[in-house]
Amino acid sequence: MIILSHDDVADLLPMQEAIEVVEAVMKQVSRGTVTLPLRSVTPVGGNNRMGLMPGAIADPACFGVKMVSLFPDNPARGLSSHRGAMVLFEAETGGAVAMMDASLLTAIRTAAASAVATRALARSDATHLAIVGTGEQAEHHLDAMMCVRPIRRLSVAGRSAAKVEAFAARAAELYPDLEIGHDTDIESAIADADIICTVTSAPTPIVEGAWVAPGAHLNIVGSSIPTMREVDDEMVIRGAIWVDYLQSTLAQAGEIVDMIKAGTFSADQLQGEIGAHLSGEIPGRSSPEQITIYRSLGIAAQDLAAAHHVLTRARAESRGHHVPF
Repeated sequence: MIILSHDDVADLLPMQEAIEVVEAVMKQVSRGTVTLPLRSVTPVGGNNRMGLMPGAIADPACFGVKMVSLFPDNPARGLSSHRGAMVLFEAETGGAVAMMDASLLTAIRTAAASAVATRALARSDATHLAIVGTGEQAEHHLDAMMCVRPIRRLSVAGRSAAKVEAFAARAAELYPDLEIGHDTDIESAIADADIICTVTSAPTPIVEGAWVAPGAHLNIVGSSIPTMREVDDEMVIRGAIWVDYLQSTLAQAGEIVDMIKAGTFSADQLQGEIGAHLSGEIPGRSSPEQITIYRSLGIAAQDLAAAHHVLTRARAESRGHHVPF
């Protein structure tokens, strides 16, 4: 078995490569050539949870499980809110061949999935990016969006003025040509944005549909359990929504679950899975004025494909710590 650290994953999974890996596996998801049990979530005290995400994919043939803890207060300690391990097995004999840091793997593949959807659905002339949230996912989403659209203007919004200012300063160092604004007022930050990424742990809506301009594309990322939601009902009604995996969306996407239960939305109003669009099976954006939404929950297929890519590069470059197993 190869043990791969946070630094190994950082070096072996650059964002541009991650985007291509995730796009390829999302097509498999919608073709039905993957096995994806719904994630299980176990409370472990307070607001903290442990999640288990098993799965199997056909190309490259492998299976595995991500074991990850979600501790929302970790960023205040200088730690990722998602910490854990990804274990990868090979398909021929069932051997465990790699274990790697799951926090960075999760952050990169999540942002890469948003980039895949943005490349497919956002207007080609989209140049103004708004990010709601200032944590680890915000940083990776900035990198991912820069890979797929000619972003010239960045608006950052969050609850803490100090964190918003700090994130804007880091962004300016990384991308000195960007025009950057920051605010604690989410409405003003997203009002005329072409691309909006919500990457928060908000339990109740922080984005209202009335605030979003026609033609915008949204990546709704932060809320991953049914009791959390980042957008209001009007946002769901105004936007055309593509998802990563229909089964998990209907069970775990808070705003969708709530509205279906209330009878104000139905599953057939969803456009479908992003992989089906990427394969040409369903249409994408219908007009420049349409508001498009990618509802991201994150699925094990993304983790598996990304982990296999990391393992392949690690073997080629003699990275990691080899242990008998």
